[in-house]
Amino acid sequence: MLTSLPSELAGVYAVPPLARQAGVRRAIDLPANDALRDHIVGGGVTRLLYGGNAFLYHVSLDDYAELLGWMAGAPDSLWMIPSIGPSFGRAIDQVGLLRVFPFPCAMLLPCADPRDAEGLEAGAREIVQRAGIPLVLYLKDLDNWGRDHARGLDAVARLVRDGVAMAIKYAVVRADPSVDPYLEALLARVDRNVVFSGIGERPAVVHVEQWGLPGFTTGSGCVAPALSQRVFDMCARGDFDAARQARELFLPLEDLRDAWGPARVLHAAVDLAGIAPSGPIPPFVSALSVTQQNELAPVAVALHAANLAHASLQST
Repeated sequence: MLTSLPSELAGVYAVPPLARQAGVRRAIDLPANDALRDHIVGGGVTRLLYGGNAFLYHVSLDDYAELLGWMAGAPDSLWMIPSIGPSFGRAIDQVGLLRVFPFPCAMLLPCADPRDAEGLEAGAREIVQRAGIPLVLYLKDLDNWGRDHARGLDAVARLVRDGVAMAIKYAVVRADPSVDPYLEALLARVDRNVVFSGIGERPAVVHVEQWGLPGFTTGSGCVAPALSQRVFDMCARGDFDAARQARELFLPLEDLRDAWGPARVLHAAVDLAGIAPSGPIPPFVSALSVTQQNELAPVAVALHAANLAHASLQST
C-alpha cells in the first residue's frame, strides 16, 4: 500500500463492505476480501476507504487489528485508508494498533454521542498527536460537529489549516445537491481541493461540476468500479452531460440502498452479483430479508454485467 499521501485528492474512492465468514465469531474472510479488492482495482479504482460500509462503527479491536494487517499488505500502488472511532475512547484504543503500520492517514468516523465543536476539535488533535498521521474528517450530518454549524465549520477549518485534517469527506444528503448552504459555508473556510464528495454517484456529478470538488466516494462502484471510474473520467474531461448519463446505471442500486440502508444493501449486492461471498453482517445491523435479496439480485447482477461489458470494450 501507499505509505505517503498522494499529491492530490482527485479520484474515485471505493468504500467496500468487509466480507466475513459464517459462524458464531463471524471472522474476517481474507480470501473473499482479496477477491473484492482485486475486482475493484481491476476496474481502475486504486483508493479504498474502509469505514461505514465495512461496519467499522461496531468492529472489535481483535478484528480491527486483523483488518489493518490485511490492508497494510496490499500492493504498493493502492491507497488503503482505514477508519477510526467514532468515540474518542475507541479511537485512542485503535491508535495503538494503527501505529504498528505505515498508513499515511485515517478517517475519523462521525460521532453521534454528546459532543460540541471545541470538544471534537480537541479530540481530533489528541488523536493525531498520538497516531502521528493526519485525519480525513467525515461530515455526514449537519450536526456532526455540533448544533452551532458555524462553530463546527470553524473548528473543521482550523484542523485543516493546522494539518490535523488532510481531507474532508462531505456526505450531507440534500434533495437538490446544487443547493447546499452548509457546503457553501464549508468551502468559504477551506480549499475545495481538500473536500471530496462522499455520497456515491447520485450527487457526484453536481459536486464536481458545480462545487468543484476533486473526486467522490462510491459504494455501488464496488460492484461496478470501471463504470464509476468512467463517471469520474468524464467529469475530469468536463463532459458532464455524458457523466450524468453514465451515472444513471447506478441509480437502481442506489435507490435500494437509500430505501433499505446503504451498507447492508451493498454487503448483499457484492455477493448476489457473484463478485465475492460477503457472509454475515455483524450486530447491530441486520441482513436483508429473503424478499429484499430477491429484489436486489437482478439489480446487482445487471450492474455487474454492465461493468464487465464496459471493461471488455475498454480492453479491445
